[in-house]
Parts: sequence; structure tokens; C-alpha cells
Amino acid sequence: MEKLAIFGGTPIRTSKIGYGRQWIDDEDIKAVSDVLNGDYLTCGPKVTECEQAIAKYVGAKYCTMCANGTAALHIAMLAAGVGAGDEVITTPLTFAASANCALYVGAKVVFADIDKDTYEVDPDDIERKITNKTKAIVSVDFTGQTANLDKIIEICKKHNIILIEDGAQSFGSSYEGKKVGSIADITTFSFHPVKSITCGEGGAVTTNNDEFGKRIALFARHGITHDEKLMKEAPHEGPWYYEQIELGYNYRLTDFQAALLLSQLKKIDRFKNRRDEIVKIYDEELSKIPEIKLQKYTEGSDTFRHLYIIQLDLNKLKCTRRQAYDALSAEGIQCQIHYVPVYWFPYYEKLGYKKGLCPNAENVYDSIMSIPIFPLMNDKDVNDVIMSLKKVINYYKK
Repeated sequence: MEKLAIFGGTPIRTSKIGYGRQWIDDEDIKAVSDVLNGDYLTCGPKVTECEQAIAKYVGAKYCTMCANGTAALHIAMLAAGVGAGDEVITTPLTFAASANCALYVGAKVVFADIDKDTYEVDPDDIERKITNKTKAIVSVDFTGQTANLDKIIEICKKHNIILIEDGAQSFGSSYEGKKVGSIADITTFSFHPVKSITCGEGGAVTTNNDEFGKRIALFARHGITHDEKLMKEAPHEGPWYYEQIELGYNYRLTDFQAALLLSQLKKIDRFKNRRDEIVKIYDEELSKIPEIKLQKYTEGSDTFRHLYIIQLDLNKLKCTRRQAYDALSAEGIQCQIHYVPVYWFPYYEKLGYKKGLCPNAENVYDSIMSIPIFPLMNDKDVNDVIMSLKKVINYYKK
């Protein structure tokens, strides 16, 4: 049996490959440089152009750019009118912002468990958790694929609840032939470097609802408007006149970030195609390993895969997840864990949440790892990941 690098053996790779990495090329750099050499760094035309391009791409009537995906979720809560006394249902297997956004506006977070095979929020458990205080559901597109949106939308209509889709990981994904961003009442996106496309940070909120569209734009920009139809007083003082009509925030995106995102958007099909190729190879090769369980697909979801997660069957291995993680790292494969269940955090513990709320999410968390997937990976990179997994599994299997 080949000795693992962690025990002094020869590693598969001499340089490490992380679970994600951005793709920035000369076109992207030129797009940013052109703005830096222009008249506007912020509050300029590129942000408007970016909003229009994203709205068109996802098929939404309204798009508001903002500082990041967390800001997008906060704006979504405000636009939906969620506040003190309300409850918001979401999944615990997500980044903390999916739940924190409810706390920002004084609402209570209620956690629904996940489907143990797809890792997406379970619609049946959502319905079990609904009370007369439930105002919104935040459905998270974990790893880039949607949950069963047909069923969740049906539940929302039945109980008159607003659906906010956290699409931080799913820009470019579709469900039943419709792009994420055009399906839920409100959808939020993130453009962090490891996402579908990036502008460093940055976010967006999309909707087809006229009232939500107006409110989202207000909350992203201090609650200030130049729209005469929304003003209390006619702008008789001059064209400079504006009014603050809501308590909003400075969640604006800069023009050079918008320029980078527009350049990235031109390459999105290329990015998706490469990720699809990697997923196909992983699915084919890793499905042959009995000690690894793969995430199942949501029916109807055409996924722009943000994360590729494997679940270790620790009953068939003589190691802990930490030992497997460290062994892969020594082989040059730097994995990541997504995510610690949100209510496990000390802050949520102080609010009264306890372990055991969502057994499926906790059981899945205990044995999952995200392995590398990003468009810059070449076939050798992909093969190195597979060979390293096989090497570690073979060493530790019972």
C-alpha cells in the first residue's frame, strides 16, 4: 500500500490546489482599467449597465446591484417588510448570512431540516415549521442547485408567505427551464471570487414584483430617491432635489466592480461548460468508490455547480473526517467544509438554539468535504484530485 504524504510518502502534487479560484483575464483587467481612467469610480453608468445586463440574463424585471451577497439578503428582508415579531424559515446548512439577515431586521430564525440526499432544504419540514408568524422563507441554492422550488412555491402561496431565494451559489443555474433570479418573489446573488462570476465582492437582488423592485433600490441607496412619483414634495427647488423616504443603507457597488462583472458575464457560458465537464468526470469516477457518497440532483435543476461535495462513509473507513482532510491536504488537495450548521455557533446558542434541531443537516455536516472545482482546473488537476482521493480512501478503508 502506497504510503501517504502525511506519513512521509510522496505527494500526488507538489503544489496545492484549493477548492475554488477566480478566473481573471486581460479582458477583465482592461474593463476595470478603462473605468479607472474614466470619469466615474462610483455612482456612474456601469452600475446601471450591469443591472440591466443581469436582469436580462436571468429574466427579471428589476435588478439592484449592491455591495455583497449579505447586503443583498438584508435588502431583501427590508423590501419584503420582515420585522420584529415575524419568523423566517431557512436551512442550517448554509453560510451564516442566510439566517443572519432575519436577525438584522428583528425577526426570529426558524431552521428547517434538509433532504439527506440532495442537501437542499426539505419542503415537508418547512411546512411543519410554519406558524402564524411566518413571514418569509429563505430557500438556499446549496452548491448551486435549487431545492424543490415547485413544492416550496406551492407552500408559500398556500400560507401567503414571501419566498426569498438565496442564489449566492447559483447565478447561472436554472429550474424547470427558468433562470434563478426570475422564479422566487425576490432572489439574491453573490459575486465573491469563488462564485459563478466575480467582481471581488458584490451582490445583486432581482424581482419581477413592482413594489419589491422599488423598495429594493431604495434600501440599497440610503432610502433616497430622485423619482418625482415617490417624493412627498415636487422637486420645485431644482434638478438636484431628492428625498429620503426610507431608512436605507450605503450598499452601493462601484463602477469598476460593475465593469469587471460585465466582462465576466460575457464568459459565463464558458465557465459553466467547464464546470459541467469537471462534474461529469467526478460523477463518473467517484461513483465507483463505495466509501464515498455523492450529492443527488434536484429534479428539474440545471445546476451551475459552485461546490462539489463528497460525503465520506466513515463506517467503512479507519479514519475521521479530519484525518482524511489532513491527508488530502498533504497530497496537495486543499478541501473545505461547507458548512457548520448555523445554529451551532455560540451567537445562536446565546439566543437559545440547541444542537439536535435538524438531524439530517448535522449528520451530513459530520462527513462532508468540498473538493476543488473551478474553470481554471485542467484535466491533470481534476485527475490529481481523483487520484488523491483514491489513495487516501485505499489507505484508510477497512
